Amino acid sequence: MASIAMLIAIVVTLLDRHILSYGMIAVGMVVGSGLGAWMALRIPMIAMPQMVGVLNGFGGGASVLVAGAAYLETLGVDTPAPDVRFMIATVASGTIGAVTFWGSATAADKLQELVLKGAAVRFRGQQVINLALLLVTFALGALLVFDPTQEWVYWAMVATASVLGVTVVLPIGGADMPVVICLLNSYSGLAGAATGFVLENTMLIIAGALVGASGLILTNIMCKAMNRSMINVVLGYFAPSAETITSEDIYKTVKSASAEELAMLFDGAGRVVIVPGYGMAVSQAQHAVRDLANLLESRGTQVEFGIHPVAGRMPGHMNVLLAEAEVPYDQVFEMDDINGEFGTADVALVLGANDVVNPLAHEKGSAIYGMPILEVAKARTVLVNKRSMASGYAGLDNPLFYMEKTMMVFGDAKKVVDDMVKALD
Repeated sequence: MASIAMLIAIVVTLLDRHILSYGMIAVGMVVGSGLGAWMALRIPMIAMPQMVGVLNGFGGGASVLVAGAAYLETLGVDTPAPDVRFMIATVASGTIGAVTFWGSATAADKLQELVLKGAAVRFRGQQVINLALLLVTFALGALLVFDPTQEWVYWAMVATASVLGVTVVLPIGGADMPVVICLLNSYSGLAGAATGFVLENTMLIIAGALVGASGLILTNIMCKAMNRSMINVVLGYFAPSAETITSEDIYKTVKSASAEELAMLFDGAGRVVIVPGYGMAVSQAQHAVRDLANLLESRGTQVEFGIHPVAGRMPGHMNVLLAEAEVPYDQVFEMDDINGEFGTADVALVLGANDVVNPLAHEKGSAIYGMPILEVAKARTVLVNKRSMASGYAGLDNPLFYMEKTMMVFGDAKKVVDDMVKALD
């Protein structure tokens, strides 16, 4: 819906202002549509969060270029000097757009693990540098508003905002990537709305405002789901763990089993809740999971799916994967709706999830203390599939894996689930 709104806004803008010939407009739309279709068809589902991040960035980059072009047009000999309102909109569009473009590029790189490998990058004085960059950007913007004839100021402002976009995202770790994607999506909308004021285009203002507002609302939902404040996310701050009881103090062994042994635990199970996580996305196991659910249902077992709001790397990541596998919507439940049902579940099957099922969220002093989690530990038996015992994005051990009721099987989620289906057959 957002892409359609932006398309309408761009078409109306070009037709109304007659900026280019119809031939050039057609060429731009064909080239842009072709590139978009190629990316959409080529990108694997596992890389969809990176794709979303890149598209957010494109929106911000477009705002910088359009606002800059409109501003340069006003510097013509026969053009009256731009008014304050126009310059404020230009500054907002250029600043927010630059932060969005480079922030999104940094986030996409972290998700793809090309250079930054998804880790939080922190160094001494980082917040001071960010504050300094922000103040310099504001100062350059103010200078441009009061003296629009200084063309170099616009590009200097864009440059400092670009550096700020990178440095703001650097300290944010992988655990907060869903929130970052939402926030950058909002930024791209705000940049578009500001560009609408630059062009005096009501449609673009409305479309950008809708994207910006919905992005902020979704960001707030994500923050609540992680018990984080938006300020802490933006500053890349994760509360340090205090002296808490760790899993090593309580649990000493992990009970590992084969997929065939775990399949035996489904015999006689009246209710099974499946909790998908990023591990399911990595292995593209959603179709195998659907086959397992169908097989269990054919044997009279009630099967449901429990989804945490920040499972995966973007909002709705797990929902998208399950929808792709044609899992019925009425079997998929959000965290608040399914948590009260784990106590009546015979088996809770956790596929590649970690932080979102970590009981340390109930331990005072833990880095994730207060974060709402899926209460899988209340199920009669917990089956966990992971590639290894590595910690989640929050860097914490998970006591769930050491509980007496928990059985673990290590390996690729798709292969493990396929083996379960074969064993059940």
